[in-house]
Amino acid sequence: MIKKLAMLTCAVLIGSSVLAAGAAAPKTLTVKMNALNKSGENGTAILTDTPKGLNVVVKLVNGAKFAQPTHIHIGTCGKINKAPEYGLSSLVNGTSNTTVPGITITSLLKGHFAINVHKSADDLATYVSCGNIK
Repeated sequence: MIKKLAMLTCAVLIGSSVLAAGAAAPKTLTVKMNALNKSGENGTAILTDTPKGLNVVVKLVNGAKFAQPTHIHIGTCGKINKAPEYGLSSLVNGTSNTTVPGITITSLLKGHFAINVHKSADDLATYVSCGNIK
């Protein structure tokens, strides 16, 4: 009787774990984007795990009408690696939507990463908005 009860308990626990794992997808994370260098470009980046990869939707107020290069960099907004780790579609009018294959929110949360928006393709050294992925 005890053996049957133990087996039943294990079956219930395994079934619950499988259901919980299935219920977790898709996972979404909101990153607060903060204006830099008096740009006024504040907003959010919504990260969502999808079967095709990580979907990143950036929306900023006061975004420029021209293309602003946008990337995921290793590091944090205060200490960022200047070389991009993952390219995102450039923001135009404060909006960008990109799916990056091969990465997930979980993989980004294992390290230190930030989303960085540059002033323009001609002025990559000037950052206008940044958000830490955490």
